[in-house]
Amino acid sequence: MAQPLPGMKPRPDQALSLNMKLLSHHELQGFGGIGEGMGMQLARDGRRILWLAHESAPKNFTAVDVTDPKNPRVVVQTELPHAKVRSNSLDVVGDTMAVAYQTSAVNTKPAGFDLFDISTPEKPKLISHFDASGAHSRGVHAVWFVDGEYVHMASGAPDFQPHNPADDQFYRIVDVRKPAKPEEVGRWWLPGTRVGDSTPPLARHPKFDSGYRAHNTNVFPERPDRAYVGYISGGAVILDIADKSRPKLISHWRYSPPYTGFTHTVLPLFERGLLIVSDECVHPDGKDWPKLVWVVDARLESNPVPISTFPLPPVEAFAKNGGRFGAHNLHENLPVPGSWKSEDVIVGTFFGGGVRAFDVSNPYQPQEIAYFVPPAPKLSRAGSIQLNDVYVDDRRLVYTVDRFAGGLYVLEMTI
Repeated sequence: MAQPLPGMKPRPDQALSLNMKLLSHHELQGFGGIGEGMGMQLARDGRRILWLAHESAPKNFTAVDVTDPKNPRVVVQTELPHAKVRSNSLDVVGDTMAVAYQTSAVNTKPAGFDLFDISTPEKPKLISHFDASGAHSRGVHAVWFVDGEYVHMASGAPDFQPHNPADDQFYRIVDVRKPAKPEEVGRWWLPGTRVGDSTPPLARHPKFDSGYRAHNTNVFPERPDRAYVGYISGGAVILDIADKSRPKLISHWRYSPPYTGFTHTVLPLFERGLLIVSDECVHPDGKDWPKLVWVVDARLESNPVPISTFPLPPVEAFAKNGGRFGAHNLHENLPVPGSWKSEDVIVGTFFGGGVRAFDVSNPYQPQEIAYFVPPAPKLSRAGSIQLNDVYVDDRRLVYTVDRFAGGLYVLEMTI
């Protein structure tokens, strides 16, 4: 697997690599389209089980035994109730898993999230369902569940009516300390997005309006009183959640327009006073380029200042290979057993640009240090690889997934 010679355009049927070695590849029994939900369970019997949420029907989630990373094995794969719902996102804490459900239309069920007992991975047991369906709700897009007590999520609600249908999902906090009876304890939305707000409706991006709604809603044990929220067209948001019933805005960094929006992930590096902020590419053929990963100085959290972006290969080399090319998910230093954590190396997925690792020890000059771009999967409608999400475990093994057909790739970083 060699790198392309200087001046040569990469081909979607060829693999490219630098300091990443492919250990194994699993097509997940012919259902290789995976969303942006990956979680590692250290099972009681010593196995490592990687849980994956599917990008679309018919499958709900798949569990893969990756104890031997060279020989991954599917241990369970479940079905969705119908074709108008997808899971897309999940999180694992110990032997409990939260799975999001988003519908393709409002007023459709199931829309919300499920809690499962996964103490026996082969036989996940439903604990409870939190219903977020309603006349203006498509349910839950993304969940964050790392402390075993609260689910933080991007969700609609039966009592929330947005001015614009694209603004339907906002930040909600659900108490699951009684897992059989999940209960909402707090919420926050960008003022001006809800019917009845005193703030007038917000101006829309003239060309790339992806909606003022929440995406990732990250809360870490280092700062349990803070939520770091990617708000899509609304930019990056830091909230004070010391009182979960009344989240308060601390700072709001918005860079769209002039940029094309879709703020996805806000990842704090607490020891360094930095934020790593990723966009999401949502259009094919580079139409919404640039889709970047930003390094932001957040020492004064009320005034975040962008100081650099990750270096990416030329857009001309990848944008026309088929599908999307640009930033998306990051490994988020999950504060759970089995997860790798680093404040110097950031790993992310870039759809047709593969999975890439960056050294941010000098935050003003990030350096790319590793990448892996698989060839186009068989039967992929994109015509190229579309790596969607990434998880790095405490063995420094990189797990990444294709959005449409490729399934799971297990890699070893050799940096």
